[in-house]
Amino acid sequence: MSQSPEHTHRPLWRDTVAVGLLMTATLKIMANATISPALPALEASFSEEPMAAYLTRFLVSAPSLSVVLVAPFAGLAADRFGRGPLLLAGVILFAVAGSAGSYLPDLNAILASRFLLGIAVALTMTAQVALVGDLFSGSNRSAFMGWQVAAVNFSGFFYIGFAGLLAGTSPRLPFLIYALPLFLVPLLAKIHREERQRGRAQTKTTSDETRLSGSRSWLLPAISVGLLTMVTVMLFFLMPSQLPYFLDLKGFDSATGTAIGLGVLTLTGGAVAILFKRVSDALGVPATFALGFTLMAAGFGALALEAVWPTILAGASLVGAGYGLVQPSFLMLALQIAPASRRGSVSGIVTTAMFLGQVISPLVLTPLILSRGFPVTFIVAATALGLCALAALSALLLPQRLRKRTT
Repeated sequence: MSQSPEHTHRPLWRDTVAVGLLMTATLKIMANATISPALPALEASFSEEPMAAYLTRFLVSAPSLSVVLVAPFAGLAADRFGRGPLLLAGVILFAVAGSAGSYLPDLNAILASRFLLGIAVALTMTAQVALVGDLFSGSNRSAFMGWQVAAVNFSGFFYIGFAGLLAGTSPRLPFLIYALPLFLVPLLAKIHREERQRGRAQTKTTSDETRLSGSRSWLLPAISVGLLTMVTVMLFFLMPSQLPYFLDLKGFDSATGTAIGLGVLTLTGGAVAILFKRVSDALGVPATFALGFTLMAAGFGALALEAVWPTILAGASLVGAGYGLVQPSFLMLALQIAPASRRGSVSGIVTTAMFLGQVISPLVLTPLILSRGFPVTFIVAATALGLCALAALSALLLPQRLRKRTT
């Protein structure tokens, strides 16, 4: 898909296609967290099932496993068959599979629907990121990436809050929230029409890019970005996955404290992400990475200090602010690496990396917490992120040194 002037000069909030893609990005957080408030009541309603306690907890993470397995193939499909059809299919499957939990008869059937939901997320996320690369460029792309992270963060409050209200009536009602994306279908159908209309015009360009990308010179950099993304997400997920246990260990009310801590993290991250365009335009991508990693490292360093509310809130806000810069930088870098004909494949790699980081975070970090404690784990996270910041600065300074040697 070639660059469309319609989506480079119009403000994002006035562009229906941009709004549709922004709303589609929020499905990522809707997929996992929306049913969380209903889990205790859902477990109680299936108390006669012997595995109810296990199965209800697995309902939250099940979609992530599907994404990890399916996203690479979804990226290949986006390159082969087009982004628009994949996006429409993913959103429709998302609505059908996600809302199925409101009427399915048992937990095993609901769990199966959650795996299907993960397939839908893989389809939508890979197609959505590739479409951002197709439709936006330059400062408009960086503005979109920042707003996308902000939309994901802020929508989490709406989805989880709305689910909490519905769960008070019935644990099945929150599943109906997954039907809301059906309202996006008309907007996404417009993208499909645009892609189909431009298909003939871009045939020669695509064939040329395919020959250029046949060397797979993009593959190693894309895998490198994916690995860095996975490690960063793994460390970031210390917050949502381990903060309740950290607060409980330190004598805080874990439920209230977690809500406050994650609220600060999410709001700070969303607010900083809105400024991503200005920061990246002023500093460039490597320096933006360095700043984001530094803020995250400082946040985990604060959490390693005495467990009092000032350091906890400061740590959460710094981690959120840093991630608000790093996450859109990953997507920007991935789209810069990918030739247009391979944007689906590269977005599939990055999507897989993000969800794999979520899955392995408790598996890798919980043993460290149990053996060495939270302060050591936070220091390890801060050190790793600090090294990432230094690596980003090295990438920034190396071209300058090379230029000096050649002059």
